[in-house]
Amino acid sequence: MFAGMRNKKASQTAGTSTAVEDYLERILELINSKGYARVIDIAAALKISQASVTNMVQRLDAEGLLKYEKYRGLILTGAGKKLARRIAQRHNLLTEFLRLLGVDDRVIHQDVEGMEHHISPSTLRAIAALTQQLRHRPALRARLQARPA
Repeated sequence: MFAGMRNKKASQTAGTSTAVEDYLERILELINSKGYARVIDIAAALKISQASVTNMVQRLDAEGLLKYEKYRGLILTGAGKKLARRIAQRHNLLTEFLRLLGVDDRVIHQDVEGMEHHISPSTLRAIAALTQQLRHRPALRARLQARPA
């Protein structure tokens, strides 16, 4: 599942930065929920200026991760979709793992945002294996969730 990742600042995919990953993740979320993504929507989702978003979108276009037309919308290319889906899978795996451990939902978002760009592929594979075990072992999950704070 994560074989395409290499150890660059832990889990960042070849040539991507934390910012690029955050943009692609939000763009995919917007497209999945609204059917499209515009600069104004991305700016609102990331809580940054439209000018900053435009600069990054132009960079992502130049890198072949999306197609952008000024004053219109944007679409992810095949490579952009593949990378965005991998980023989203990593985010979802970490979220599920922490939830299965009984971490409070209010904490999960903040923790995942801090972890997702800095976790090594080998650690991610270990978390995937543990998550699989926790899904199928409710007694173990209950013991972990009942631990004292």
